[in-house]
Amino acid sequence: MSDTTQKPEVEQEPTVQTRKAVRRGGGAPATRGRTTIADGVVEKIAGLAARDVVGVHAMGSGISRTFGAVRDRVPGGASKSVTRGVKAEVGEVQTALDLEIVVDYGVSIADVARAVRENVVSAVERMTGLEVVEVNIAVSDVKLPEEEEEELEPRIQ
Repeated sequence: MSDTTQKPEVEQEPTVQTRKAVRRGGGAPATRGRTTIADGVVEKIAGLAARDVVGVHAMGSGISRTFGAVRDRVPGGASKSVTRGVKAEVGEVQTALDLEIVVDYGVSIADVARAVRENVVSAVERMTGLEVVEVNIAVSDVKLPEEEEEELEPRIQ
């Protein structure tokens, strides 16, 4: 005898497709966009790092220091320029620096230059992530112990 009753159809549950997390914008959030660093930012970092080295008396040539002293005395003028004596060329991933320094009399110029390079490279690379390809140092003067500071005295009228 044959069974003529039909078996009820088993309803199949609809298959649920899970969505993979879709990242919009392509990539990790930290890689989205571009960061640019101005030459002046690198110059400030390098100028401060160079001034921290023992044996560096001042930055810049005599003329730039004289103009800076005048500018510093103007009421409401800019504060002491930390970029004086520093020139940076900044690319997308690398930078090159030129520094002009005045050293104290009696110090080893080669040792001071080496220490300035190490300090500047370390500070710039740590703070900006840029690769410092070169730090050129020009020693423009030696500060003698008996020399007075090259600051202009204010004139009283």
